[in-house]
Amino acid sequence: MDSDGQYEQQVVWTVLATNIGPLLLAATGDGLVNVVFHATDAVRDTALGRLGSRLGREPVEAPDSPMLAEAIRQMKAYFAGERHAFDLPLDWSLISGFNRQVLRELAAGVPYGSVVGYGDLAGRVGQPGAAQAVGVAMGANPLPVVVPCHRVVESDGGIGGFGGGLETKRKLLALEGVLPEPLF
Repeated sequence: MDSDGQYEQQVVWTVLATNIGPLLLAATGDGLVNVVFHATDAVRDTALGRLGSRLGREPVEAPDSPMLAEAIRQMKAYFAGERHAFDLPLDWSLISGFNRQVLRELAAGVPYGSVVGYGDLAGRVGQPGAAQAVGVAMGANPLPVVVPCHRVVESDGGIGGFGGGLETKRKLLALEGVLPEPLF
């Protein structure tokens, strides 16, 4: 309990093996708060340190936590091609302002198997001409895959950047049928 007699909100995490590599999943009582690509030991430790610092409490490894169970189930179904939309409570506390507005629009308005241009997404949130700012928001996305920043591409048909690496972006877009499966 904290000094006010309330139970401090716990942050729980686990690493999930996927076909794009290990993903760190972290959740609070409010919902999934963080997804981190390429969760090797070093990446995981850095991400957990940053997460603990940002949320003010030490994340606890809890792969069997009820707070993570549904996220794990839905992630497995997504990567198996059996789920096309996530229906999870999300904790948006790691992002605010324009970035949150853009990411919420992305989550709600760009479905599985489709893509949107950076500039188009900027226009959807009432900021035409803010394509670069949308790119910054994508790079700051604390919930990739669930909030599908991999679906944001360049207006000229280029794939654009991606915090998880371009190969990961290609694999996610291939999984969703937007791009052909890589040959090797």
